[in-house]
Amino acid sequence: MNYFTILENPAFLTMTKKPSSDDDDKDSVLFRQMMDEVRPLSQDKISPYRHKPPARPIKHSTDEEQIRKDMMSDPLAGDEIETTNELLFSHPGVQPNVMRKLRRGQFNIEAELDLHRMTSDEARQAINQFLPQMILMGKRSVRIIHGKGYGSFNKTPVLKNKLNHWLRQRDEVLAFCSARPVDGGTGAIYVLLKRAKS
Repeated sequence: MNYFTILENPAFLTMTKKPSSDDDDKDSVLFRQMMDEVRPLSQDKISPYRHKPPARPIKHSTDEEQIRKDMMSDPLAGDEIETTNELLFSHPGVQPNVMRKLRRGQFNIEAELDLHRMTSDEARQAINQFLPQMILMGKRSVRIIHGKGYGSFNKTPVLKNKLNHWLRQRDEVLAFCSARPVDGGTGAIYVLLKRAKS
């Protein structure tokens, strides 16, 4: 039993014309005309569309970033605060109730750094070591004692002013404020730190 039919109707047959040498000549002439303005390349190297930036070692970039972070700028002249002034700072996004708890001393103080009798450079170095270490250890709430500046030149709170400026530049710091009188008052601050990245 056949499942197909062979059509023998001549209307369905197509004839293919055998190409003549005339057609070949016409094609050759046309091809030469189209290629008339084409010239060979003077060099065989292709320039990339975008130039790749020079390779930089990842470790070097990380080191430079750490140096920039550690080079906290000092406050400008005229930005000083008085010994009795309270410090208060929070990054955008920190909830008001979190700041309220911080100001009331309701966070458990997990570590402390005492900057008493340190020079500015020593204090800066201590901050640069202390904050990353606390993040690594998973500490969230710390106290930094900066003193009231009674022993400094002109009785101005040098470290308090610098610390107020430095901590605003640190990525680890979410917020800080002056401590309650029982924890040092305007001579110390509570600092709320970010959680360590997983």
